[in-house]
Amino acid sequence: MQITLADLEPVKRQAWLTPLIAPRPIAFVSTMDAAGVANVAPFSFFAMGGGNPSSIAICPIADRDGNPKDTLRNIRATGEFVVNIVSREMAEAVNQASAPYPPEVDEFEAVGLTKRPATRVRPWRVGESPAALECRVFQLVEHGTGPQSSTWVIGEVLVLHVDERVLADDGLPDTAKVHPAARMGRQEWAHVDATNMFVLVRPTVPPPGGAPPKRHTTGL
Repeated sequence: MQITLADLEPVKRQAWLTPLIAPRPIAFVSTMDAAGVANVAPFSFFAMGGGNPSSIAICPIADRDGNPKDTLRNIRATGEFVVNIVSREMAEAVNQASAPYPPEVDEFEAVGLTKRPATRVRPWRVGESPAALECRVFQLVEHGTGPQSSTWVIGEVLVLHVDERVLADDGLPDTAKVHPAARMGRQEWAHVDATNMFVLVRPTVPPPGGAPPKRHTTGL
């Protein structure tokens, strides 16, 4: 089966891609408008970049009328945001925060989340989150126009806050203790803990024992 995305409506394109590009980590992004009204909203179009400097990217999508999300409007106005990592225990509140609240509503208060001060940026961070990344905008990249168009927000990570309860014995974060939630396709979510993680040692060339790597063929 082959599908040319240009033949589909934007919403249908997303319906085909999101079940395939999964699981997707969730950036629970807190922002503040120019008047100081707080906003927090989840985005599963979220990725980590390099480490010199450390960068992340989120991708707010315009609504079906082509209007930008409150998060993007606030980021454009202030150049600052916080990415709060989402644990399974937070999932229901995070999902509720995705409801179409009007811009004047503070989602922290609407869904019962705790505000904690950041140190380098104005937006609040989420107290229930196991980790929070204070970010400053590096670049906004617009891709497309109108309904369902994208704006990639590339941010430089300035400060990292981590709950000590999610650290491993070596002092670094333990993913199983973070217990992150992720988006799947339609309404489905997933989560990661010690029971569904596995380890693969990074390979070397040549592989141990000198055996050549197996070649795999597919029908593609």
